[in-house]
Amino acid sequence: MTSYVGLDVSLKSTSICVVDADGAVAVEQAVTSDPDAIADFVRSNAPKVKRIGLESGPTSAWLWRELAERSLPVICIDARHAKAALSMQINKSDRNDAVGIARIMQTGWYREVQIKSSGSHAIRALLTSRALLVKITRDLENQIRGLLKVEGLVIGRAKKGVFSARVEVLLADRSDMAAIVYPLLSVREGVRQQLAALDRRVRRLANETPSARNLMTVPGVGPITALAFIATIDDPTRFKQSRSVGAYLGLTPRRHASGEVDWNGRISKCGDTLVRTYLFEAAGVLLTRVQKWCALKAWGLRVAKRSGMKKARTAVARKLAVILHHMWLDDTEFRWTTESTAN
Repeated sequence: MTSYVGLDVSLKSTSICVVDADGAVAVEQAVTSDPDAIADFVRSNAPKVKRIGLESGPTSAWLWRELAERSLPVICIDARHAKAALSMQINKSDRNDAVGIARIMQTGWYREVQIKSSGSHAIRALLTSRALLVKITRDLENQIRGLLKVEGLVIGRAKKGVFSARVEVLLADRSDMAAIVYPLLSVREGVRQQLAALDRRVRRLANETPSARNLMTVPGVGPITALAFIATIDDPTRFKQSRSVGAYLGLTPRRHASGEVDWNGRISKCGDTLVRTYLFEAAGVLLTRVQKWCALKAWGLRVAKRSGMKKARTAVARKLAVILHHMWLDDTEFRWTTESTAN
């Protein structure tokens, strides 16, 4: 008999529910969150399972791969869609969620999530670690500035290695404050060293990846943006049209149309926040710093003149996402245009 399985996964245990073709519960149980234990339970209680569903989450990629390697028809579904269906239940529990997910599998009312490759997760881990070190460095600098400002000591603008030198000059005759600030300054220097090591690794990885080298020919796009885009998209062929990438990254406006009401709002901001931020920064670089002319820059400046620079950067960021995806598919470099042609 055809059956469907729902998994509600937590760190220690996983609630499993098996339903038949009519949605009636056949068996349910909680097992340890171990792929072998889950696979053994499914094979024993649902030998003709058609679909096994689990929600997207922190451990879903790992568990999906493990179950797929054991030749089980596992599907990772969008947690937002699952929440909409599971919210109809009066009582929320792991057991009820497993029943709900099993019935979602039985009805087929779900949206499957793309599980990224191990390589994409490795790139993502590298970039998020770098972003965290950047944040820690900034927080330490702001804390030091705040401590010194109370004493009337202003560091001012200080880039690269100037920050530590200025702090030492300001604290030359202030031993009381030096005892407080120097530990923070020492930690900052250690974090900066590790950040420099990750930056070297990012540049080396980008240079060793052919698709990243092509994407970096786009003005404003550097190693970090190129790798973030590759890690987020993972497989460019899963998009039928390049323009769909902008919506996937949350760079298109929300729309509400019902009856006589029809309006467009701000961008949805769904999808990956990190790559969206990097695309927004790349758009700003293209519009304000890149001197060489291209059609994309000309279009962005026309949008800025009509709607303002902030909206122009968002629009150019969406265009960049579409262009990067198209270049990745075609394995081509960015095509520059003359100013006269662009106008």
